[in-house]
Amino acid sequence: MGNPRILVVLGWLLVEASSQGASKPNFVLMMVDDLGIGDLGCYGNTTLKTPNIDRLAQDGVKLTQHLAASPLCTPSRAAFLTGRYPIRSGMASHGRVGVFIISASSGGLPREERTFARLLKEQGYKTAVIGKWHLGLNCEHSSDHCHHPSAHGFDHFYGIPLTNLRDCQSGHGSVFSVALIHVPYGVVVAVLGGLVSLYVTGARVAARRLALGLGALLLTAAALFGLLLLTYADLNCFLMRGEEVVEQPYMAENLTQRMTGEAVEFLERNSDGPFLLFFSFLQVHTALFTSPRFRGKSSHGLYGDVVMEVDWSVGQIMKTLERLKLKEKTLVYLTSDQGPHLEEISINGEVHRGYSGIYKAGKSTNWEGGIRVPGILHWPGELPAGKVIDEPTSNMDIFPSVVNLAGASIPSDRKIDGRDLMPLLQGRVERSDHEFMFHYCNANLNGVRWRPANGTSVWKALFFTPDFYPENATACFHTHICFCTDPYITYHDPPLLFDLSTDPTESRPLSPTTEPDFHSIVEVMVDAARAHSQGVEPVPDQLTLMNQLWKPWLQPCCSTLGQMCRCKRDHRQGLVGAEVEG
Repeated sequence: MGNPRILVVLGWLLVEASSQGASKPNFVLMMVDDLGIGDLGCYGNTTLKTPNIDRLAQDGVKLTQHLAASPLCTPSRAAFLTGRYPIRSGMASHGRVGVFIISASSGGLPREERTFARLLKEQGYKTAVIGKWHLGLNCEHSSDHCHHPSAHGFDHFYGIPLTNLRDCQSGHGSVFSVALIHVPYGVVVAVLGGLVSLYVTGARVAARRLALGLGALLLTAAALFGLLLLTYADLNCFLMRGEEVVEQPYMAENLTQRMTGEAVEFLERNSDGPFLLFFSFLQVHTALFTSPRFRGKSSHGLYGDVVMEVDWSVGQIMKTLERLKLKEKTLVYLTSDQGPHLEEISINGEVHRGYSGIYKAGKSTNWEGGIRVPGILHWPGELPAGKVIDEPTSNMDIFPSVVNLAGASIPSDRKIDGRDLMPLLQGRVERSDHEFMFHYCNANLNGVRWRPANGTSVWKALFFTPDFYPENATACFHTHICFCTDPYITYHDPPLLFDLSTDPTESRPLSPTTEPDFHSIVEVMVDAARAHSQGVEPVPDQLTLMNQLWKPWLQPCCSTLGQMCRCKRDHRQGLVGAEVEG
């Protein structure tokens, strides 16, 4: 027999280790796609029913100045997972297109980045992302999965690697219908005309060969683009379980239900904890879809129906936590990746856009409507119920908050821009730890927010703003989304200045005549922007044209390309049974 004292000590250590593991909180992080802050009842909506999300806010903490780190999906999600401005990871485009729209592209969140999922997995957490990824997939071949969730700390993935685009459902048009507007047809016609003229006039043999070669190249490019348009849904609209394509193209109608069922099963399977679930809703990004039980249930058409289904899904998650007696052990967070896509009108003329509330503009802009998003945190016993905080916070703050609570260490070898929210949420401090916050549109520094430590104002300066169309709108209907580059923007020198504490609608830009300290305030903010920019280390741009182009050898396909990449072998059948509330 062994030494009794040693056995007692070993037993005590095992109990202590077990109790420490059990004391680690669980995390359920929910991000809705393109949801407007004005779409929820708890943020002032009186015509859309969102009882489950409203209850989450009523029993938890509601942030009223919660900000997305970018007004577009891909960079915003990169910042959320890493706690860093997306320009630091190369996930902010220097061109016009700021997100991935092709699955067989080579860009994505670099493996060198440390996500909260990876850090928590190292602490013994079971981790899963269910829903939308939109941060890349492959690098060199169709199964290297260098940008896949599994490369970033997620044990389980059930969802889509891109976003839910119009092409993924018949009858909704194509994302490329907007892209075609920007093709320089005049230049193309002029080049083709010149090549034809060069050939017909019998120029030198070398010139004629050049004309033939360039003409063939243009025709080949046009043919490949046409093929991509015809096969887009088959090639890009697929569902994955882990690293396997299980449905291509995916059937959207009951997808929210299926993903909710998957999330419930993950919670049940890992109820002994600790776990981290990132539920990344495909909705309310267009093309909109909803299951039959929610169709026609709202007073806001299909968009309202979709919001109601999202709310139902949140309710199912919360009921599961309660049934498993995990509510007091789980920090729940709900947000949106950016503001609503105001330009979304269906091909039949239906309005498929969300609502920014009192705030100006929406997705793809750094007006408040594009970056001020819902921020709700719920943790009974640890966070006060019904508390409202009107301090600048960011979706990047989730990174250090979660990492610290899990007992992991914040990486010291890189700049982390997020701040731990817990002292603010629990009332241990009254002010946000953010003095300056920086607003990017793609890789362009668009604006600065300043919360002086000794004042009540929240200043915001914008260095450029998008040109709305029509002029009386607060959206860019001529391009379907606002761009960050010439000729679609107007520069401001001095920058536009607002005091958000008295003018949250950004309707009254200040001037030296209306704000005596105008020049000194702007000077402080410009200096802060300059210092911030100088501290951003150059990294490879993951969203270059070459990184975004379709590369056939990277194409995920559940059958041969000759069979048009079609399959339907997802075993996720169970719909979570519940009646529609309201």
